[in-house]
Amino acid sequence: MLGASSAGMVSQEKIVVAISVAIFAVFSFIIPDFLSTSNVSSLVQNIAILGILGVAMAITIIGRGIDLSIVTSMSVSVAWMLNLLNSGVPMSVALPLAIGFSVAVGLINGLFIAYVEVPAIFATLAMATLVYGFGKFFLVQTDVVYLPEAWRWLSRAVTGDVAGVPIPVILFLAIALFAALFLRYARDGRFIYAMGENPQAARTSGIPVRLITVLQYVLSALIALAAGLLMSMLVASMNTRISSSTLVYDVILVVVLGGIGLSGGRGGIHSVIVGTLLIGILVNGMTMLNLNYTMQNVIKAVILLLALTLDAIINPRDEQTSQQGDI
Repeated sequence: MLGASSAGMVSQEKIVVAISVAIFAVFSFIIPDFLSTSNVSSLVQNIAILGILGVAMAITIIGRGIDLSIVTSMSVSVAWMLNLLNSGVPMSVALPLAIGFSVAVGLINGLFIAYVEVPAIFATLAMATLVYGFGKFFLVQTDVVYLPEAWRWLSRAVTGDVAGVPIPVILFLAIALFAALFLRYARDGRFIYAMGENPQAARTSGIPVRLITVLQYVLSALIALAAGLLMSMLVASMNTRISSSTLVYDVILVVVLGGIGLSGGRGGIHSVIVGTLLIGILVNGMTMLNLNYTMQNVIKAVILLLALTLDAIINPRDEQTSQQGDI
C-alpha cells in the first residue's frame, strides 16, 4: 500500500524537491554565511528533529488521525528525565520512566479516540494541555532543565559524524527507515493504511481498528520521545515552553507539504523527508535573514494553507472522513 501513491502525489513530491533546491541555491547566493560550517550544522540538526517528529505525525495521519500532543509529550517527558538525572536518579531508571510516560500519553490518546470516539484533533489537543499542566505541576517546575555535566559527553557525541554524515541525520534516517519498513511490510503497518483508506471496510474485513488506532498513538508518542532525546543532547537541555510554540504546526506542514493526504491512507515516509527538507531550509534561511518570529509564522501559515488546498484537490475527502479520527 505504500506504493499506492497517485501520480499527482508523486508530482507534488518532485515539485517540493525542486523548490527546496531552488530555495537552497537562492539562500546560498544572498546570505553570506549560509554555507558556513556552523550554519550547515544548525540546519542539519533542525532538519533531523523536525523530520523525526514528522515521522511520528505521519503514522497517525496515514491512519486518518492526527496527534497535536507530540511536542508537549516530547518536551515534558524529556524534561522530567533530565530533572530526575539532576536529582541523582540513574539513567537506567530515568529513561524507562520517560518512556513509560510517553507510552501512557499515547495509550490515553488512543483509548479516547478508538473507544470513546472523540475526534483525534480534540482528543490530542486536550491531551497536550493536560500533559503540560500535569508536567509543570507535578514533574518539572522550571521552564528549562539542563543535561547534567556527567552526561554532557552525549552532546559531544551526537554532534559528530560517521563517514562524513552527521549523526543527527543518521538517527533521523534510521527512524524513517524503521517507520517505512513497518508501514510497508508489517501486518499492523498495512492495517494502518487500510484504516486510512476506508475505516468501515477495514472494520468489516476483520481488522482490529480500535487496537491499531491505539498502536498508532503509542508509536507516535515514542517516536516523538526519540526526537526529544536528540534535541536534549544537541542543546544539552530541554525547554518545556516549546510546548506552546508553533513547532507542531511546522510538523503538520512538513507532512502535508511532502504529500501525505489528510484524508488518510496515502503517502509514505519518503513524503516526510521531502517536506522536512523544504521547511528546514526555509526556516533556517528566514532566521538568517533576521525575519522576526511573527513574520516567519505568517509565511509558514500561508504555505500551510496552500498545502492544505493542494491536498484537498489531490486527495479529495470522502464520506468516510466524517468517521473517527476526522480532522
